[in-house]
Amino acid sequence: MRKNFEKKGKEMVDWIADYMENVDQRRVTPDVLPGYMRKLLPSEAPRKGEDWKNIMEDVETSIMPGITHWQHPNFHAYFPAGNSYPSILADMMADGLGIVGFSWAASPACAELEMIVLDWLGKMISLPPCFLHENGPTGGGVIQGSASDCILVSVLAARQKAIQSLKVLAPKMPEQLIMSKLVGYCSCMAHSAVEKAGIIAGVTLRQLNVDNKYALRGATLQKAIDEDKRRGLVPFYVCGTLGTTACCSYDNVQELGDVCAKEGLWLHVDGAYAGNALICPEFQYLIKGIENADSFNLNPNKWMLVNFDCSCMWTKQRKAIENAFNVNPIYLKHANSDKAVDFRHWGVPLSRRFRSLKLWFVIRSYGIEGLQSYIRQHVAMAKHFEKLVKEDNRFEILGQVKMGLVCFRIKGENYLTQELLHQINISGNLHMVPAMLNDQYVIRYAICAKDASSEHNNYAWDVIKDLASAVLEDAQITNGNMVADVVNENGTIEQEMIDAEGNEVFGFNKEVEYINMISPSVLQDKKKRNALFRMISCPERYSPRISRSLSRRRSSISELNGPHLPQKMHETMRHRAMTFHS
Repeated sequence: MRKNFEKKGKEMVDWIADYMENVDQRRVTPDVLPGYMRKLLPSEAPRKGEDWKNIMEDVETSIMPGITHWQHPNFHAYFPAGNSYPSILADMMADGLGIVGFSWAASPACAELEMIVLDWLGKMISLPPCFLHENGPTGGGVIQGSASDCILVSVLAARQKAIQSLKVLAPKMPEQLIMSKLVGYCSCMAHSAVEKAGIIAGVTLRQLNVDNKYALRGATLQKAIDEDKRRGLVPFYVCGTLGTTACCSYDNVQELGDVCAKEGLWLHVDGAYAGNALICPEFQYLIKGIENADSFNLNPNKWMLVNFDCSCMWTKQRKAIENAFNVNPIYLKHANSDKAVDFRHWGVPLSRRFRSLKLWFVIRSYGIEGLQSYIRQHVAMAKHFEKLVKEDNRFEILGQVKMGLVCFRIKGENYLTQELLHQINISGNLHMVPAMLNDQYVIRYAICAKDASSEHNNYAWDVIKDLASAVLEDAQITNGNMVADVVNENGTIEQEMIDAEGNEVFGFNKEVEYINMISPSVLQDKKKRNALFRMISCPERYSPRISRSLSRRRSSISELNGPHLPQKMHETMRHRAMTFHS
């Protein structure tokens, strides 16, 4: 068994190394439809064990066709997914050790390495000593599964602390009534995880408006707090964001911290992506005032070469977190409970993997300087791409480019940029996702690949420019034509540009609405109103064909080879791909 493990283990390492070295030869996104795998794999599990060779063959024929290649140099969606050889090998070691580190007694090394490596990282980003384990029992760091977990933990800890404080003032008030009065705050740019945390915790979380740099400011927060107090509500929590998902904007931590300190609110700062850049001193000004925060998180599995999952959270309110999650049955107690840190009291799960091992391996393998160099290279590549965009007067950039994200759009109506992104993604040569900034549709270009280079930027920009030219060329035929709202069969409201015969030119998803959110009668009424409006305002251009579904035309990625793309665009895309891969 050992010899077989050694042989297959070496083969697997070779497979991983080959994949990582040659991932750029693959299509970035899979060309499959939902349910594709059921046609390739049996409907029931095998009764007897199968040969390893057959399993690996099925990996290539059934699994790989459906993989989105996050490590591909032309993957620019979302944020980076950390990956490196030291991290992979450390995870292999952790899996081999096979421990479940829910308490210090369950595996002392697992608990103590987590404390040490979180102190290392806390010092690397210049957190105040009150957030470190070495400073005593009031604070410290812990590894959670995701930023969503960190935010949820902070909301639940803040909620419990607020409930306990109010019970002192009104001991007879039911807990349910107290919870109904609690209100927290975040910016309208905050991650959806904040909203979800409020739903799970059963409390209200208000989304507040941002300034012209997409940042939540202290005055806005103070005004909302004052309003809610007059309404008889109890403000208890604020979540600031350091690097929003939409455009990587930064809430004013100092101003928010000053307000929270004055009002006695728990302040959590979510730095899932951009927080990693704090290891570079030139970015540490972004957390000026962090001493007034109660908790903070960043994800090394996003931008520090550590594989998922590894979300680091620090708090200076350790007792408040432990009070919110402390469930202590006799079978989990141990002789050193009063002296050791048991991380099962720091979050929702009981079982915990040895995640600190990969963070320790990565920090030691690259060193602080190596990790700083990696961050700075990504920032430089974003600046390079920003320069390329600014040189083309057909485009504009929204938001500031400080980290590894550039948000750009075609000047003009939103449907142009949406159509451009659609063509980019169905090509399979690049992958990006959109965002809405003050009702303006933008494409997010994230620097994700570990070894991102200007060559990759140049290739991407050439593809984008060529596709944009085709989109704008086709758009010219819409001059003098009509824009109308159409309700599709799936319940989505589309804004269609149509010509004199009622043929659709472009489709813009103006307002996503699903049938399970709106009654069919409402959708039908809206469809009738749209049709009536079109007939009255422009009867010579009305055609029933206007109401056909865009989703039917775009149901398959294979449209790349269909008539929707101009022949010139087909030839250009093939040429770009061949040139880059050669």
